[in-house]
Amino acid sequence: MARHCLSKGFTDFSAYNRTSSKLQPLLELGAKQMDSPRAVAENSDVVFTMVGFPSDVRDVILNSEKGVLTGLPKGGIIVDMTTSEPSLAVEISDAASSAGKFALDAPVSGGDVGARNGTLSVFVGGEQDVLERVKPILETFSGTIAHMGPAGCGQHTKAGNQVTICSNMIGMCEGLMYAHAAGLDLGTYLQAISKGAAASFSLTALGPRIIKGDLNPGFYVEHFVKDLGIAVQEAQRMKLGLPGLGLAHQLYLSLLACGDGRLGTQSLIRAIERLNSRKVC
Repeated sequence: MARHCLSKGFTDFSAYNRTSSKLQPLLELGAKQMDSPRAVAENSDVVFTMVGFPSDVRDVILNSEKGVLTGLPKGGIIVDMTTSEPSLAVEISDAASSAGKFALDAPVSGGDVGARNGTLSVFVGGEQDVLERVKPILETFSGTIAHMGPAGCGQHTKAGNQVTICSNMIGMCEGLMYAHAAGLDLGTYLQAISKGAAASFSLTALGPRIIKGDLNPGFYVEHFVKDLGIAVQEAQRMKLGLPGLGLAHQLYLSLLACGDGRLGTQSLIRAIERLNSRKVC
């Protein structure tokens, strides 16, 4: 995502990563390395954040000593692209507003493929006029930008997105298990059903990885468990019964218990294999 920004004209670019070595490709493209989130903000009008967990979001943005909000000049904009808690997005927006600054929650969907291809879907919560100010930057790495409402609505949209994906992932993995047990060629099977009503991003992007035995992460299991946990929490708050979400959450938790947290979400196939004492890949 950062490479798309740099390659499409946004060259006054400061960056920070907790693992400095990960910045090297950006430094080679002209980015300037900073030693803290606050330092990035002090050199920027717009700051994008994307970290792992809500606790990381709170530390990177709201930490009074080294956080983005402290360093950002008045009128500056924070765009948090982490999948996080809607309530935290509202808290950050309120804190920014009180300081004469602005914040958007803007989680994305599309995985590693969407990031590389610049075709991510962005779900934005916050003020429309603030979104318009940063839209030219968002357009460098996205195919769809949707304004979903006030602060927190971007996060609610991402939660709904993950609810939809998780049940789809179960269906894809169970279908592969069924096809394998029936003796079908799995490559031919995927090609056949991807042209019909079963077609989905998960099927076309992750199905082939599964049958090749490629469980490397485009999106970590441990982060997906975090996302589903947020959705479970919000569903409970709204008194919603979502049994598909609950089942998927438990299956992905079982992957964590088996040490698979750093694999990709397609490793759900391992949970289905363990249930059936049968290997697909």
